[in-house]
Amino acid sequence: MKCVAGSAMRSAALLLLLAGSHVGRCGEIGGAFVVPGTTPLRSDGPRLQRLRRSQYLMDTEAASPILMPGQTSPADLKKYCESLRTTERFPSQTVWIGKVPIGGQHRIALQTMTTSDTRDVKASVEQVMRIADAGADICRLTVQGLKEAEAAAAIREELFKKGYDIPLVADIHFAPKVAMMVADAFEKVRVNPGNFADGAKKFDQLVFDDYSDFLKGRERIEELFTPLVEKCKSLGRAMRIGTNHGSLSNRILSFFGDTPRGMVESALEFADICRANDYHNFCFSMKASNPLVMAQAYRLLVAEMYARGFAYPIHLGVTEAGEGEDGRIKSAIGIGALLQDGIGDTIRVSLTEDPWYELTPCGKLADIARSKLTPEARQKQLAVPEFEETTRDFQTFSRREVDLPSQEPSDTWDVRGLLNRDGSVLSAVTLDDLQQPDKLYAQLGCKLVVGMPFKDIATSDSIFMRRLPDTDDAGRRLALRRLQEVNVGILAPMAELRAKPLADAVGVITLKEYIRDTGPDGYALPEGVIRLAVEVEGDETDDELQQLSTMKPSPALILLRIKPSLSRLHASRRVFDHIKRAGLRVAVIHHLYFTQEEASDAEDLVISSGVEVGSLLVDALGEGIMVEVEGGLPASAPLSLEDLRLISFSILQGSRMRNIKTEFISCPSCGRTLFDLQEVTEQIRQKTGHLPGVSIAVMGCIVNGPGEMADADFGYVGGAPGKVDLYVGKEVVKRGIPNEEACDRLVDLIKEHGRWVEPPSEEEDQQEETKVAVAA
Repeated sequence: MKCVAGSAMRSAALLLLLAGSHVGRCGEIGGAFVVPGTTPLRSDGPRLQRLRRSQYLMDTEAASPILMPGQTSPADLKKYCESLRTTERFPSQTVWIGKVPIGGQHRIALQTMTTSDTRDVKASVEQVMRIADAGADICRLTVQGLKEAEAAAAIREELFKKGYDIPLVADIHFAPKVAMMVADAFEKVRVNPGNFADGAKKFDQLVFDDYSDFLKGRERIEELFTPLVEKCKSLGRAMRIGTNHGSLSNRILSFFGDTPRGMVESALEFADICRANDYHNFCFSMKASNPLVMAQAYRLLVAEMYARGFAYPIHLGVTEAGEGEDGRIKSAIGIGALLQDGIGDTIRVSLTEDPWYELTPCGKLADIARSKLTPEARQKQLAVPEFEETTRDFQTFSRREVDLPSQEPSDTWDVRGLLNRDGSVLSAVTLDDLQQPDKLYAQLGCKLVVGMPFKDIATSDSIFMRRLPDTDDAGRRLALRRLQEVNVGILAPMAELRAKPLADAVGVITLKEYIRDTGPDGYALPEGVIRLAVEVEGDETDDELQQLSTMKPSPALILLRIKPSLSRLHASRRVFDHIKRAGLRVAVIHHLYFTQEEASDAEDLVISSGVEVGSLLVDALGEGIMVEVEGGLPASAPLSLEDLRLISFSILQGSRMRNIKTEFISCPSCGRTLFDLQEVTEQIRQKTGHLPGVSIAVMGCIVNGPGEMADADFGYVGGAPGKVDLYVGKEVVKRGIPNEEACDRLVDLIKEHGRWVEPPSEEEDQQEETKVAVAA
């Protein structure tokens, strides 16, 4: 079966561009194209089985030797950023979007997208003006049809009349003819390689007779795309080749699978056509709702550009990030990880909120990126002892095997409660916090039953106390004992535990203290201490780090608290490189330490935490988080101990580790949206937000909807005005449901598939409290 019936001949320029490239090893089984080490790409092949994307980032499958013309072997991709030693901007060339230059020599540009109907010229103009006034450098509008393309010219003209020359970007899906029209009016055209030539998604699995059969798909792409390239070149327009994980073409899906490699190859096909026509005023994007997939795709793209000898600007974004804190954290994880390696020339934070609200977190991320390039930041980066990174591979993703603390016969407390296998959250507690036990229990996420705390799904696994209550402070010590009774671990500095013994506690010492104080028989634990936790600060010598493997007793966990004089990213990578080379299987907890001034802005702390920890978790470096504020949180602080706990859990969930709540993949809305996305998302959240482990995609239209369903268990997608389609995975199972019924029908669908749990009523809560109280 032929995958694409292309009749157009390749242009001579494109043939010359591809000349000299090599093709990877391949074989044939039953006439189907086969990658070595895999099964044929048929309906029963593993590549297109419905899997959660977080399970198959770019593992062995993505590193397999599938080579297209012009493509390098994975083994040849040695470099994905300018430097692993310091943060250096990727030296992308300058691309002009109207009056705005982007590239490695220019500041990072901020952008967002209107939510108005593009046909409504007045509303669209008003939104663009408000967006520009809020600080956006670039604004995108959806242009899905001929009427929208006609309105685009009027919008551009009206904005010029009002003195607004902010560059406008046309968002194009499925419509090459519309792209040709709107290029006359707007400064930039965004094309999605997944649907520019393919049309609506059917997710048919294609089988290729041979390698050349696969390549024939390029003929149709070239035929449809070249006229737009030529027009943009002649008019001086810019272009973004923007791949979405959720909308790869059937052809790419069938050949590469739903992987970061497929995203990159999809974009490079279009770039080859641009370059063959000597058009270079374009940039790339590699968006996904999963920050781990997104980060890996961007790194692979940049690595390919290094290998091929060109450097086009990069637009960063986590698509369908959601709303509120969760949307900001997801964006901080994915975007922040790339910015810290110098990748990114423009940014959008895609939130299910009004577009101007995206610009504040967008600006904060750009500020963080700039801060990593200052002389002070460079000094911190160079202060990290030099090392050669040998264990982190940007082309693959795998979690480190970790042994959690195990129970010994002599233990008087269940040490298995210290950490969680899916990712741990520790909370820093002060003596003041212990003065109000009930409030403390609630802020730690405990369920209160007649005043007694009980561990719940989102309870902190352990607490860390920099200072312990005196031995005669019965009230505070009782509060600690109550926490231990429900399996919340207690960590404290070893010096505090020597001075103020506490039964069944975990003693914390720095690695340097351990080396200094340990004897020939190992380190002597003080009275009451049942386990040892070691704190690593990042400035240890190689010899000192090697001591981690021979500690007696072995540490129950490692607290990674990098000194302020060092770059957290670079120092942490060095520590993990030592740990992985030594085969150490101890869990590592990222200990973030903020001053009270740094914690004075809630959004700053949310985004900073996401960037600092997320940049490491995208590489599976770390098994947990603790956020501590120097001296504790003052009463006037905008954040509480509970907020810090929830931020930590959100970072773990955003990094595809531990789920404590329903995962929502919701698009940011645009002119294509067929219902009030913010209102509907909130309605769905109210009814389904109590289902940890369940993921629900809420999409305003069909463009990315079906594709992003693969990263969700259930989907709620606008299918037509006033109508909603419901999905299970990528499969639409109910069509044309009236908006007013759709939320309840979604709940019914979740029930049909056995994923529903009734939210506890107030009466049930009281009955449960009585049962637990009697048992206690």
